[in-house]
Amino acid sequence: MAILKFRIYLEEDDAVYRDVVIKHTQSFADLHYTILKAYEFDSKHQATFYRSNDKWLRGREISFEKYDKEYVAPPLLMNETTIGSEIRDTNQRFIYVYDFAKNWVFLVELINVSKDESAKTEYPSVSRKEGIGPQQYGTKSLLGDKFADIEEKYDLTEAAEGFGKEGDSDDEESGEDAMDDGGSEEEF
Repeated sequence: MAILKFRIYLEEDDAVYRDVVIKHTQSFADLHYTILKAYEFDSKHQATFYRSNDKWLRGREISFEKYDKEYVAPPLLMNETTIGSEIRDTNQRFIYVYDFAKNWVFLVELINVSKDESAKTEYPSVSRKEGIGPQQYGTKSLLGDKFADIEEKYDLTEAAEGFGKEGDSDDEESGEDAMDDGGSEEEF
């Protein structure tokens, strides 16, 4: 059985990508849900794949369902179409569009074909994450969801007033005494 590895780039930033491994007998619906999971998106919106060439031009559409729009040719349906049936060459590409209102566009590129199926892997799965993905409904901080856990664990509100009392003493040197080391200010 062939195991296909796809690299899914965010269209605007090719430094942000996810690698997905999937069996050639699995459907585009399986790939669709795996991409959403990899980028932490929900599955509430319309989605479609386009078969593509090496110049990222959109070809035959493989849609989640038949939507109320004009089609050049009737779309294939994700649930009924296996990934292996749409692979034309070893560098096959697809364009994945999610949420037609927000127009999230991902470039899907076949990067490896293997005959070795791993007994430890449940297919499809995400095998690599690179870069901080976009947040579906807003902005994502560099710390993400983990900051709330840190804040709760260490109670960061305690130090909110400013500096602590360490180093405070009554016998502090005045500013003049601290600078008077036998020289004048002009030498600095």
